[in-house]
Amino acid sequence: MNRTHLIKPLLGLDYGVISHGQGIYLYDEDGNTFIDGSSGAITANLGHGVKEINEAMTKQAEKVSFVYRSQFTSRPAEELAEKLCNSAPGDLNYIFFVNSGSEAMETALKIAVQFWQEQGRPTKNRVISRWMSYHGITMGALSMSGHVIRRSRFSSMLEHYPSLSPPYCYRCTFEGKCPNCSELYAAEFEQTIQRLGADTIAAFVCEPVIGAAGGAVVPPDHYFKAMKKVCDRYDILFIADEVMTGLGRTGKMYAMEHWGVQPDIIALGKGMSAGFTPMAGTLVSDRIIETIYNGSKIVLSGHTFSANPLSSAVCLAVFDYLERNNVIKNVEQQGDHLMKGLVKLKSFFPIIGDVRGKGLLTGIELVKDTISKEPFPLEHQITNRLISHCYDAGLLVYTAAGGLNGSAGDAILVAPPLIINEKEIDLVLDKLYKGFTSLMKELMDQGLYEARSIS
Repeated sequence: MNRTHLIKPLLGLDYGVISHGQGIYLYDEDGNTFIDGSSGAITANLGHGVKEINEAMTKQAEKVSFVYRSQFTSRPAEELAEKLCNSAPGDLNYIFFVNSGSEAMETALKIAVQFWQEQGRPTKNRVISRWMSYHGITMGALSMSGHVIRRSRFSSMLEHYPSLSPPYCYRCTFEGKCPNCSELYAAEFEQTIQRLGADTIAAFVCEPVIGAAGGAVVPPDHYFKAMKKVCDRYDILFIADEVMTGLGRTGKMYAMEHWGVQPDIIALGKGMSAGFTPMAGTLVSDRIIETIYNGSKIVLSGHTFSANPLSSAVCLAVFDYLERNNVIKNVEQQGDHLMKGLVKLKSFFPIIGDVRGKGLLTGIELVKDTISKEPFPLEHQITNRLISHCYDAGLLVYTAAGGLNGSAGDAILVAPPLIINEKEIDLVLDKLYKGFTSLMKELMDQGLYEARSIS
């Protein structure tokens, strides 16, 4: 595999070649075994090699694999839509199928803007988001994202939507007020609306738990209720980016259920297909669809593979597997066990500043000094070093940005498949311990970290 025509994430790096997977394990062609401690990109929620999903894929392929959305619908797409809408909170009774989380967020943006256009309010055409956020790599989704590093090359082409502080308890914007700071975040939101003008704002966009842009950052308990009140007061739609959190990852079918707040639009991806097929979707409330139905009757979005019957059948099998095997209950139990283990791990390694998360979406933030919370310099590549040491120990974890100003800091996500058991969680923790031990030795040998005396 030295010669390759495939463009990979890092040019010049020699990647291992995957052979097969089973359960939480992946195997490469060199005979190495890895625990998939990040479900790929927080995607393979049911692990690998699930017989029922493979059978559903084959069964549908024997019937028809593709039809175009303006010519036919299909039974799998209709049934999947019904199941997802029935599982969603409140009146989110419609869904538009796309191919990726980025497209789901792009569709959410377009539907929000169109909703106001259909009412004769075309000036409501921008969104407000938080500077610690990542909503996707397409231009519209990236415009909604505050991820400084991912925006940097294209900033001149992007809209400047991110403007709000993140509800980031480890480095709270309102230090000294946390966790009783929800009203202060809401006040900042309201001031931003007043400065820009409510008649220019279509929607507020957020991740329930901030993923790759912050490392499983969970807001204070009352944050979302406070933010939703502001949205309602100023006639602004609420869009929840549940691409990473949706379909059970946090211990609820939808993460927003933890806080009892119903968004107007929810974007889904990743866990919707559990990695078995490229598919995502945008859930939309009754009032939005009714407005469009009474107007143009056309949702101005669409993709060649939208509502593809083969992918729909696969996602339907994924959803059925979640329900039939009580997977979300397992997330609650194993998430608690994982978090207890991460807290214990923190006590062993002084470069761990914070551990956090919900369910089986957890994050570890790394710092040079746990007292001052000073991060390592970016050029030290601490996150990449840790990922490499975990890889050598046979564990895959996912890169995340530390949250200092959006451009500094190190963090990883630990988010194994939702079907993991307690013994396997212990194996993940053991390999994390080995990865951190190797990292600490490397940093101290190279003079990049010096242990501080408590006295």
